[in-house]
Amino acid sequence: MKLASLRGPGRDGTLIVVRSDGAAYAPAGAALPTLQAALDDWERAEPALRRLAGEIERGAAPVAPLAPEELTAPLPRAYEWIDGSAYIHHIVLVRKARGAAPPDTLTTDPLVYQGGSGVLLGPTDDIVLRDASWGLDFEAEVCVVLGDTPQGTTRDEAHRHIRLFLLANDVTLRNLVPAELAKGFGFFNSKPATAFSPFAITPDELGGALRDGRVHLRLRSSYNGALIGDPEAGPEMHFSFFDLVAHIAKTRSFTAGTLLGSGTVSNQDPARGVSCLAERRMIEVIEHGAAVTPFMKPGDTIMIEMLDRSGKSLFGRIAQRVVAG
Repeated sequence: MKLASLRGPGRDGTLIVVRSDGAAYAPAGAALPTLQAALDDWERAEPALRRLAGEIERGAAPVAPLAPEELTAPLPRAYEWIDGSAYIHHIVLVRKARGAAPPDTLTTDPLVYQGGSGVLLGPTDDIVLRDASWGLDFEAEVCVVLGDTPQGTTRDEAHRHIRLFLLANDVTLRNLVPAELAKGFGFFNSKPATAFSPFAITPDELGGALRDGRVHLRLRSSYNGALIGDPEAGPEMHFSFFDLVAHIAKTRSFTAGTLLGSGTVSNQDPARGVSCLAERRMIEVIEHGAAVTPFMKPGDTIMIEMLDRSGKSLFGRIAQRVVAG
């Protein structure tokens, strides 16, 4: 089942159920006006939404054509946005890029940060850059939406609380990171609004690609119209979503509608490219002694998408342009 949110009439958009080809939709109805409302009452909402999805596929429900520009993020604002860093190769490269050593607990304790969730970008929203010296970068990720998740949830229990999967562009201002982290208090100005894919999908949509809390498909990023990376999202995800859920629930509970990201998808195989410019720049430093690729500037575009084994787009496309602020 594919879910999305149309823009308006309120801040949280209007929940819609999307046909499997992503080309048409039907409103979820007045009883489930927003995705957050559905997540708050998932035991009742999910069966109702699945009935509507079945009617849409059979041609038994009236539908309207869908244009990506009409969509906000599936959750235009969320109670929490928590991002992990589950790919060891990415951690090592970006730490090298800013002259920092990886943590001693690199392989045993997940890295997470808590980002802003009050303003989340839709799949075609512009990325506003007020100062090119800040070092704008994209980061292509896989994410989950959680239902109510109690404190103490274990790795083996985590699957019970994952409601939906989606993609993210976790925008980063790289040149602001070192000074912020030097304060010893984490990211803030270096992490502007994150963008999300048009569609959030239920776990069953992933079929056999969902194994051990990992999505075993390639995540494609095209920068200025050219493929820059299509790494495998599954095999090198050191900490699975189950691990990440257990980690964040160690000391507190989470409410339905919490977003949790995988961190930048990254593979050691250079043939798979990169999911952010920081990695490409660090590879250039290692191989040639200096970074050549500049960070993003106004006019640049980024597209992020994941295809299933048959070539069908699962989440739709994140397709953004950088504009001057």
